[in-house]
Amino acid sequence: MQLKNTYSAREVAALTGLSARQLQWWDARRVFTPAVASKRTPAGGFTERRYTPVDLLELMVLADLRRQGLSVPRIRLLLDTLRERFGIRLFDAIGGAGSVTLLTDGTEIYARTADGEFINVLRAPDQPLLVVGEGLPLRQLTARTKPRKRKKKIGRKARD
Repeated sequence: MQLKNTYSAREVAALTGLSARQLQWWDARRVFTPAVASKRTPAGGFTERRYTPVDLLELMVLADLRRQGLSVPRIRLLLDTLRERFGIRLFDAIGGAGSVTLLTDGTEIYARTADGEFINVLRAPDQPLLVVGEGLPLRQLTARTKPRKRKKKIGRKARD
């Protein structure tokens, strides 16, 4: 994948697995807005929404969470909590390089701060968790492209 300055909704849809309609719906309801919003043209049409590489990475993570069953209201809660509680974007919490790292067990999303605090982002973002033990079954949230569908190999037909 070659990085570009901006990506169209169609390109983002192809890379994330989200539909262009989902992206439009998320934009209209302010769940996730593109870097360059759609505007009405003098001819009566609309310009194309454009997304930055950072937007694309965040949408890859959100698409993966949607595939795992996370609802749109919970996605909104996640994004709002990161912005309001920690003052960061989702991008700053993926990859483990920021002050907050996001982890999941498949159902819940946890934030681990640089100080070692654990917080359940979706249930009690103001309440640190008491974590006992080291071997928690958690994985970091990362940006992944949409899984490609495998093509079935067509074998030769048996000849009579």
